[in-house]
Amino acid sequence: MFQDISVDELLDLKDKKELTVIDVRSPSEYKDATIPGSLNIPFFNDEERAEVGTLYKQVSAQTAKERGLEIISVKLPGFIKEFAKIEGKKAVFCWRGGMRSRTTATVLALMGIKALRLDGGYRNYRNWVVDHLETLDMKPEAYVLNGFTGTGKTTILHRLRADGYPILDFEGMANHRGSVFGQIGLEPNNQKKFDSLLFESVQNVQQSPFVLIEGESKRIGKVIIPDSVLAKKEQGIQVFIDLPIEERVQHILEDYQPWDHEQECLEAFLRIKRRIHTPIAAQIENDLKSGNYSSAVALLLQYYYDPMYQHTADHFPDDRKITIQAKNVDEAIEIIRERLRVKHG
Repeated sequence: MFQDISVDELLDLKDKKELTVIDVRSPSEYKDATIPGSLNIPFFNDEERAEVGTLYKQVSAQTAKERGLEIISVKLPGFIKEFAKIEGKKAVFCWRGGMRSRTTATVLALMGIKALRLDGGYRNYRNWVVDHLETLDMKPEAYVLNGFTGTGKTTILHRLRADGYPILDFEGMANHRGSVFGQIGLEPNNQKKFDSLLFESVQNVQQSPFVLIEGESKRIGKVIIPDSVLAKKEQGIQVFIDLPIEERVQHILEDYQPWDHEQECLEAFLRIKRRIHTPIAAQIENDLKSGNYSSAVALLLQYYYDPMYQHTADHFPDDRKITIQAKNVDEAIEIIRERLRVKHG
């Protein structure tokens, strides 16, 4: 027989790299949200899950179980082989720790493959994450990267992370760039996936003396940053990065590549068009339609994003502000590194 494991026990073993976590839910459930780092070996595919679910609701639980047994019996040899390929300790989970994970763990045990089962399944894990985020205590001192749109804050974070600096990439976890244009070319994550990635990322930096984050608003695309994390951001040292507008325009063009997303860019602009002075708005729309993206971006920065951002920046006290004036991202990164060396060694 198999043994159940709690969320705390599972995450502890996973963090120590002593456990492979396997999600046996359908591919669409796995894509929607899962335990970060888990593999997907689905018990049912999406169509099979829908069929069994319909029988459960419209006929009976017994009929659904019988049909589920018919489906999995055909696939069982291949299903078992997928687990056999994975070395070391394993744990499986489904939605509620019910039929799919119970059957998986039982069949694996009969074949001599030991697998633990997450008690309560993904639903229990999700509740655990929500509860812990509400009382989350971020220990590192926060350095919050601020700057006008296009300053390259996300690029700076990524490059510092590559050099081993502790960072929290909120936009990466949300898979959204944080503005009305932020989801262009991306598929934004939902709150469940964001929360899981956030909690794991915070745990990874808890022993660091400081952490670098971006000065995001409460909402990024579809997701909301928890109040506990926002409070840490507000209390942090605010680093304001000032780059020439020409650099900023180039960063935005490289990041968004509007020539590959013409219609999406135009539709996003139309959502904010009424907030911009009419002649300027008309010029931006014309530039977007004609492919003059450098001009469109420069006008959006000058007449929409910069005035809006300046209002937000003014409310931080001077004793928690650091201003960095640089010609480009490379210079800004070097100044940040030097500041951190002086403060933290």
